[in-house]
Amino acid sequence: MKNLTVGEGLFVEIEYVLTESGPDGEVLEECPAEQAFGFRMGGGDVLPAFEAALIGKKQGEPFSFTIPCAEAYGETTIEAIHALPKSIFEVDGKFDSERVKPGEVLPMNDNEGNEVYGIVLDVSATEVEMDFNHPFADIDLHFEGTICDIREEE
Repeated sequence: MKNLTVGEGLFVEIEYVLTESGPDGEVLEECPAEQAFGFRMGGGDVLPAFEAALIGKKQGEPFSFTIPCAEAYGETTIEAIHALPKSIFEVDGKFDSERVKPGEVLPMNDNEGNEVYGIVLDVSATEVEMDFNHPFADIDLHFEGTICDIREEE
């Protein structure tokens, strides 16, 4: 077995805790070693700043870094808030008032068919106002964890 370090094209598995702003911030996400998060470096699955912070690390090596909001998901923008026709939320010709209500997070598809999630802000007589900003917009992200595995993809 080669003693690999994290680099372009390799498959990496990590366990981590994601907190808001720093190590003492609110826990946003946890991924234990038993359910390690795996991704291919350079595959576009994670933030570029996240990949950059892991480059050169070895299996078993711990990491701790913060990605500023501007290099993560950016700031909330008004452009990501949309009023959509109520008709697109109909099931069998009837508006789905059970699922479509303020505060609910709904899976939707963008113009290219990619799945995106939106938060329902308001429901009017004819429209549903939805916020498609990333849930981690406006937040500095702090990651602490360990490199569980590094391998070449088969």
